[in-house]
Amino acid sequence: MTGILYHGQPNGPSFTVLAAAFEKGVDLELRAIDLVAGERHSATLPHPIEVDQSIEGEGPVLLVDGVAMTDSVFVACYLDEVGSGPAIRPADPYARWQMMAWCRYVIERVAPAAAALGNAAAPPPAVPAGIASADLAARWTEAVQGKRDDTQLADSRIKIAQAVEKVEAQLADGRDWLMGDFSIADLESYAWLAGMRAILPDAFAAAPLANAWEARLRTRPAVAQALSLATVPNPEAIWAPGPEINRWG
Repeated sequence: MTGILYHGQPNGPSFTVLAAAFEKGVDLELRAIDLVAGERHSATLPHPIEVDQSIEGEGPVLLVDGVAMTDSVFVACYLDEVGSGPAIRPADPYARWQMMAWCRYVIERVAPAAAALGNAAAPPPAVPAGIASADLAARWTEAVQGKRDDTQLADSRIKIAQAVEKVEAQLADGRDWLMGDFSIADLESYAWLAGMRAILPDAFAAAPLANAWEARLRTRPAVAQALSLATVPNPEAIWAPGPEINRWG
């Protein structure tokens, strides 16, 4: 497979895809882009509707044989199929459903909350040109202008605390990884929660199992390799507008 991965700092969705590629031994040409500067919207990248209207917001783009793919969990699933390393999805149908349901929870509840809190803590400097998605452009504008919806931010803090509690409960039976075996669920959960430690330290204060899980994950060679691509001291503090917060709560 010949592929190009356009990625940001190893945080959020870029982390998930980078670590998945390294876990699976997929040989990709890595092209770092500055997501906070809006480089994803430049003419350098392909712009099919799947890229321009991605619900993930400012995520990585995988280009294979001229076809562009986005949305980190689904790109990680693709890499699991084409890579030669150990599987990062369960083979059992029910267990695979469990993993995908967990990832959907992260995508729809945790990721929007983390992105909102991350952008509130470190707003991007300017709205880039060329944003095709109207709702993403609106999120950029609000982030740059420092517009704060205190109700949304309070709800986002609750969602992050609940996510940590969910991880803690999942690990309570002594397992090392969220699905038993290491999987995309571990990568995607870490991707959005890692940057919340500095913003919401209280959420992790009484979560010894979640803290130990993160420590284990960071020692995995693929994760260490992904994190080594950071060009800043704290990549988990780098945020660009992410998924839209669900309007239904």
